Amino acid sequence: MTMSINRRGLLLAAPAVAVAGRARAAEPAQGASNRDHGVASSGPFEIVARFNGPGPSGIAVTQGRIFVGFPRHAVNHKGATLAELKGGRLRAYPDAAQSLPSDRPPATRLMSVHGMTTDTRGRLWMIDDGKLAGQPLAPGAAKIIGIDPATDRVFARIILHAPVLLPDSHMNDLRVDLTHGAEGTVYVTDSSFGSSPALVVVDVATGRQRRVLASHPSIQAEHGFMAVVEGRPLVFDPPTHPPAFVSGGVDGITLSPDSATLYYSPLTSRRLYAIPTALLSTFSATDAQLAQGIRDMGEKGVADGLATDAKGRIYTTNFEHDAIFRRNTDGTFDTMVHDPRVLSPDGIFVDGDMVYCTLGQWNRLAGFNGGHDLRVPPYYLIRFPVDPPAAVDAMKAMPG
Repeated sequence: MTMSINRRGLLLAAPAVAVAGRARAAEPAQGASNRDHGVASSGPFEIVARFNGPGPSGIAVTQGRIFVGFPRHAVNHKGATLAELKGGRLRAYPDAAQSLPSDRPPATRLMSVHGMTTDTRGRLWMIDDGKLAGQPLAPGAAKIIGIDPATDRVFARIILHAPVLLPDSHMNDLRVDLTHGAEGTVYVTDSSFGSSPALVVVDVATGRQRRVLASHPSIQAEHGFMAVVEGRPLVFDPPTHPPAFVSGGVDGITLSPDSATLYYSPLTSRRLYAIPTALLSTFSATDAQLAQGIRDMGEKGVADGLATDAKGRIYTTNFEHDAIFRRNTDGTFDTMVHDPRVLSPDGIFVDGDMVYCTLGQWNRLAGFNGGHDLRVPPYYLIRFPVDPPAAVDAMKAMPG
């Protein structure tokens, strides 16, 4: 998307074309065939926007407004790192001074917005991973930000610091629980740019923060893990071989509708885990006590982002199958979307009866492909219904 800055300092972009009602993947016919039916596109979805320039990651929707994050940790781009999609255009959010690159101290501006979410009051929250490609993590850069869309003002700015923040930290995604703590508790996944992942727990009222479960198997990337990405079998085997696909420790994170349970998963894993937030939010609980509360929920496929709907069903992105799955409350799974355009489904967000997801093509970054950036814009923001309409039998039409 071609971007420019107008005289008011707002980041503008060429129209992010909305195509509601078009670009829908049809359900494949399941007739007799000697070919794999699983390679066909399935599930209805809409392309909400197409982006050139930086690739999108975080996505959040609140009060009918759509916000998108464009992190700078992979490519240190000059566009907005946080933008609102409005009227088919992107506008730097909450303003150009905070979202565009500048010489302002890292603690006072947005450096690299990654994961995004909302709380039960409809306020926007994000994790600024603070990382600019090719540069060390600057003091004050990694932080939790809360913005009230009603006023477009930052109401929370919690700087992450050592020993919670490590030199190789990758503060990836977050969820906000307003049922614990005087002003809520934030749970952050540090998937790590190195080999030191952990969950981070932050009390909003006091800014108190701690790093937990860093050595627990549910947090770690699985060595020897193999993923098949765009038909290529790729093995996670550091430090023997450089990474060949997007990999890391704890990454995906989501809350149950009542905020009583936090679900999470390492990026380099197929398993889903859960822990009670009453336990996780207790700062006096030891890692051993926290470990006792972890439940292994079984396999859910290779997921980056996780999201929960009002019925407690969990949506999982899957970069092996160009798909988005749903884990139902009884443990069964449905394929919601499957399409060759669903490359590296990343940030995912449920807004009422619609699910939004960004497609960043992260597996094609130069760092995974011998220095060659294989991404092909545009990058998509898609959405699909949580419950696609049931087919109507025309033979059972009611008399007029």
